[in-house]
Order: sequence, then C-alpha cells, then structure tokens
Amino acid sequence: MTVASTPELEADRQALIALIGDEAVFHGDFTLASGKKATYYVDMRKLTLDHRAAPAIGRIMLDLIRDLDGVAAVGGLTLGADPIANAILHESVRAGRPLDAFVVRKEPKDHGRGRQLEGAEVAGKRVVVVEDTSTTGQSPLKAVDVLRREGAIPVAVATIVDRRTGAQAAVEAAGLTWLAAIDLDDLGLEPQ
Repeated sequence: MTVASTPELEADRQALIALIGDEAVFHGDFTLASGKKATYYVDMRKLTLDHRAAPAIGRIMLDLIRDLDGVAAVGGLTLGADPIANAILHESVRAGRPLDAFVVRKEPKDHGRGRQLEGAEVAGKRVVVVEDTSTTGQSPLKAVDVLRREGAIPVAVATIVDRRTGAQAAVEAAGLTWLAAIDLDDLGLEPQ
C-alpha cells in the first residue's frame, strides 16, 4: 500500500479508491490486454476520463513521481496513458513544477511525419511512463522501447492501479523504478 505525502493527497487517494471500488471494478470473465484471464476488470478509463476523478489522479500521480529528479515529461502508450499524462501536466503547472506530456502510438503513423511519438520533444530528457492499470508491464515497456529509440531517458513506470501480477518485476528488470498509487489490497481484491 502506498500512502500519499500529505493528508490532503491521502484524502484524494482514499476518495479515488472509493470511486474505483464503486464504479470501475467489474466482476465476470474477462481477457486482459496481456491475454491473461481474470474474474474482475478494473476499468480505469471510466475514471481517468471522469471530471470527478481526473483532477485527483493528476495530483496523486504527480505526488507519486515527486522524488524522481529531473523529469521533464510524462506519457505512455495510447490510449490508457493519455488522460493520465494530461491530468499530471495540468496539475504540474498548477503546482509550479511544470511537466510536458507525450503520447506513444502503438504503431508509427502511415502519413504526415510518420511519427510514433507525439507531443513533447523528449530526446535527451528524463521521462516517466504512466499507465492506468498494470498486469504484466508489457504496455509500458513497449512505450519505453519507443522512447529509448527516440533518445529519451525513461526512469520510471508509474501506474494508478497495480494488479500485482508481475508488472513490477518486469519493469524493474528493464532497469526502471516502479511506482504504484493503489494496489489490490487497497481495493479489497486478490491477485489473479
């Protein structure tokens, strides 16, 4: 379990945990992006794109990465990372520690400049890859590969909800710091 750095941020985190439990955890038979089967699904897009949760997500995730030195931008594999990166971007400006955002496409565009990485210029800069939920870590690691090819220096992967099913080990094996705002214990769920 992670605890936020201030009582106000911890209150935001607890409110987000309650919203996730009430509105973003679905029970049934699901196939996750990793291909794994699960009896519950945490649909964070319901909340990363919700006006009630997005500001708190920005504050919580900015707090989560606060101790990483020299980070210039946040982002990750589209679509899950996009609203998180935007929430962090807006909160970082409000907090007086501005960060830029980037988007990693799953494939390079087949038109225009043919880019796979959009947004902030990240070559030579320290960046954090963000994700809504993590199972195996493969989605953020795909983003890390693209970022490294573009000359960025990924330093961490930060996720809102860690399913505790191997993502942390995979990310750390790639030489990155692992950060999670909420885990299954917080949600009263068991790893699958």
